[in-house]
Amino acid sequence: MSGFQKGATYGQIKEYVKEHSGLSVSSLYIAQVKQKYGIIERECYNKPKSENARQPQCPPEKEAAITEALRWFKMIE
Repeated sequence: MSGFQKGATYGQIKEYVKEHSGLSVSSLYIAQVKQKYGIIERECYNKPKSENARQPQCPPEKEAAITEALRWFKMIE
């Protein structure tokens, strides 16, 4: 990894999850799990225009797989 990058890219996380659990995860789910652990990179640029817009929530089995990947890449303890 390059000197300025801390952790893994979304692509690397998706690849790890697919390889180790067989699950396909979206960038949205990765972002939700990272936010849960306080890893917030920047403000979302494509926010919904309405206040009450709904977005899908990460299922527990995918959250567990993403959390395992974040631990593997030493992004969380």
